[in-house]
Amino acid sequence: MSAFETAQKFFQACEAPQGWDGCKSYVADGAGFSCQAGALAGVTTLRDYCEWMKGLAAGPLPDCTYTLHAKSWDPDTNTATFVATFHATHTGEGGPVPPTNKSFDTDYVYAIRMNGDGKVASMTKVWNDAHALAQLGWT
Repeated sequence: MSAFETAQKFFQACEAPQGWDGCKSYVADGAGFSCQAGALAGVTTLRDYCEWMKGLAAGPLPDCTYTLHAKSWDPDTNTATFVATFHATHTGEGGPVPPTNKSFDTDYVYAIRMNGDGKVASMTKVWNDAHALAQLGWT
């Protein structure tokens, strides 16, 4: 499997969301995570991010899905990018307030850097969490 194919498999597992158990076979040990969003403050490993995503589906956003708009591969930097929209409605327990039954559609980008072994070495998420949380009625 090529590095880009592995990145695609990881993206699909992460967004399913399968949590760490569904993602770890695609990820290098100690893979980092970064995102300049308050909702993800303190999440610095890919393992923790995968579990955070799984927690959304198991709790406040049980109907979460995504629409993939574009994907690309840069062989010079071993980086895959994915542009998508995440869709959900707050109907489950969890989150900062009781279920609001409000829906949101929030755009995001993943930049996934692969290592020489074809595994995910790190991921950066670009996301406007303030806009998303306002749509849900969480702010």
